[in-house]
Amino acid sequence: MSGETPLHFRTIAELSALIRDRRLSPVELMQSCLDRIHALDGRLNSVLLLLEEPALAAARQAEAEIAAGRWRGPLHGIPIGIKDIYETAGIPTTGHSALFRDHVPAEDATTIRRLREAGAVLFGKLSTWEFAIGGTSFDLPWPPARNPWDTERDPTGSSTGSAVAVAAGLCPGAMGTDTGGSIRAPAAWCGIAGHKPTYGLVSRRGVLPLAFSLDHAGPMCWTAEDCALMMAVLAGHDPLDPGSADVPVPDFSAAIGEPGSLAGLRVGVVRHFYEEDVPCEPAVLAGVEDALRALRGLGATLADVRLSPFGLWSAVGNLISRAESYAVHAESLKATPELYGSYGRRRLMAGAFVSSADYINAQRERGRLVEEVRAALREVDVLVFPSARDVAGPMGVDMLGAALPPFFSRPFNLTGSPAVSVCSGFSAEGLPVSLQIGGRAFEDPLVLKVGSAVERALGTRARRPALAMAEMAA
Repeated sequence: MSGETPLHFRTIAELSALIRDRRLSPVELMQSCLDRIHALDGRLNSVLLLLEEPALAAARQAEAEIAAGRWRGPLHGIPIGIKDIYETAGIPTTGHSALFRDHVPAEDATTIRRLREAGAVLFGKLSTWEFAIGGTSFDLPWPPARNPWDTERDPTGSSTGSAVAVAAGLCPGAMGTDTGGSIRAPAAWCGIAGHKPTYGLVSRRGVLPLAFSLDHAGPMCWTAEDCALMMAVLAGHDPLDPGSADVPVPDFSAAIGEPGSLAGLRVGVVRHFYEEDVPCEPAVLAGVEDALRALRGLGATLADVRLSPFGLWSAVGNLISRAESYAVHAESLKATPELYGSYGRRRLMAGAFVSSADYINAQRERGRLVEEVRAALREVDVLVFPSARDVAGPMGVDMLGAALPPFFSRPFNLTGSPAVSVCSGFSAEGLPVSLQIGGRAFEDPLVLKVGSAVERALGTRARRPALAMAEMAA
């Protein structure tokens, strides 16, 4: 972009500093986002429910508080979109499904409450795959979101609307969820940063469940630095979430942007995942190599790491996910199967055919795989490999029938380790490619620091979807 960065393309870090110093009104910022939503989202379909008046009221409240010297922190006055599987008091939470069309929760999810307490402006509910599993479906009450880099391309899921809205500049940050890659996969195809936190670090209470032992809640932003700012608000023990970890909340942003901050970092490259097990397209490979060169240039040392074949990780994750998701939906599937879309119904019903023996054996194999990664991370500090095998595919592609898994996200759901997807470049046709960075449990700050360093070194954050910019100018 030439000249000054438009308001709607500024990062949370930039906007927060302007708001804190009273050089930007939260009302002006929210109105800018609303104007952009009205101009663009008719083609992108990322917003299921726009809460325009409540959002402007919250922005006015934030402005008054900051004027009175009561700045709450980096999210105060910042517009944040919410994937529509987070429960919101008095506001529909549909899961993008006819089954929950009239579901209006009585209270906020823990994460929503924390965002409100931090002064964030929650402006709307964003589209998702049906119950975070249903695929890019055209037989639901609302249309699927479209990729802003090319609206004939799929943004993938399940956090579709969150990735699309951030990439298109409709909002600076959004909430997603990740059971098998649902934050990192759409982050990869839409060219944004998506962070899956360590299991238990962010509460899932009040988030519509999919698979109890794999579900994660986390932020999706334009930069890894912005994800760190959101994590500072989202993280923390929740005694009402059985999976919540009672651990100290670290400073997620402390080391981001430090000069020479990757000196001595040991990076493990899981090369066989993307060169042998699931061969990637040339544009993805080029993006990975660019990122590896950048890491070396920042002072990191690189070494190849070998884990179990990716197909095993994928098979174990799929078995566990299908069994647990069927357990969540079994009663509704039996009572009202017609209220599900065809993709969602088919994917959920697959769990009915997973035997208890298969599930138990998959969990046992999972334990071995978890220890395998722990052992690898005793020798290196982070593991890296692509987030996606290829660039965004055509709208509505059925990934269940794919010959090769399209994403490399399953391993870190199985281990519960933190992982972030960041943009590492672009294909010849201008579509984003990505790098995934994973680390040890509760070392989320390090993972985000490495992600931010890669973004800065490669300069990918200066490029936005040309379609969105052209339409806005029109």
